[in-house]
Amino acid sequence: MAIDLDTYVKGVLDGKRALVARAITLVESTRPAHRALAQGLLTELLPHSGRARRIGVSGVPGVGKSTFIDAFGTMLTALGHRVAVLAVDPSSSRTGGSILGDKTRMERLAVDPAAFVRPSPTSGTLGGVAKATRESIVVMEAAGYDVVLVETVGVGQSETAVANMVDSFLLLTLARTGDQLQGIKKGVLELADVIAVNKADGPHERDARAAARELAGALRLMHGRDAAWTPPVLSCSAREAAGLDAVWERLEQHRTLLDSTGRLAAKRREQQVDWTWSMVRDELLGRLHAAPAVRSLAPALEQQVRDGELTATLAAERILKVFGGEET
Repeated sequence: MAIDLDTYVKGVLDGKRALVARAITLVESTRPAHRALAQGLLTELLPHSGRARRIGVSGVPGVGKSTFIDAFGTMLTALGHRVAVLAVDPSSSRTGGSILGDKTRMERLAVDPAAFVRPSPTSGTLGGVAKATRESIVVMEAAGYDVVLVETVGVGQSETAVANMVDSFLLLTLARTGDQLQGIKKGVLELADVIAVNKADGPHERDARAAARELAGALRLMHGRDAAWTPPVLSCSAREAAGLDAVWERLEQHRTLLDSTGRLAAKRREQQVDWTWSMVRDELLGRLHAAPAVRSLAPALEQQVRDGELTATLAAERILKVFGGEET
């Protein structure tokens, strides 16, 4: 069936859920014809985007991220916001869409007319998933969603990818015995703008508050006294919907600081430039892998590297020369 771009644009701007979903499916598609149409759609929608609060959400294993997003998003829709939830999960292509389980666990948001929960695209690479998610943000903002929560589900570089497409980054953690920094990767801690110790309820409440104090002390040392923003550490309970309003208040304070100092606009501009070069790298890598000369040479070179007959550096140089047409 032919895709009518005008129908898609009008449907998205009118906030029609079916057309919003179809528009996101279009921007997620890797088919060349769809990619061209998607860029045309995004060009039309771009002037209507950019007004939402973009918030990344990450968390240590077992933190109850889906429960938190469900409770947090429901609180925001009750306050009059329209909330979109997107996910960056590079593993979803291997697991058959692991985020689908999270969508079913977000029971209230999934049926909330003021919310839109989108499973992670099943592109096989982090770059592919991040591209689809970035472009989905434009669609959701143009459709009138004023809070976009981007959940990082995968491991490794997915947190950095999400941090590079949002204004504020929320890290969820747990109270732990002994070292309260246990289980939190230092790199992720450096990305965080607000930290919430979840599951501060019942017998865990005291431990959660103690963990929050200890982590706050560590962050003050890490950031220094003259830092414009030291990430606040709060305790909350998604299960009991306690402390979520304080988390939102701190996220709003962070955004206000960025906006008032001009850093919000500058950050978004820099993100666009970073994204441009990221796209160039991904596209070049894709072309390199698809080049017949490289595909012909690579297996033998890889075997020589495995056998210790060739260094990785020399193998890389050979591949690049073949790709550039300098060697046959």
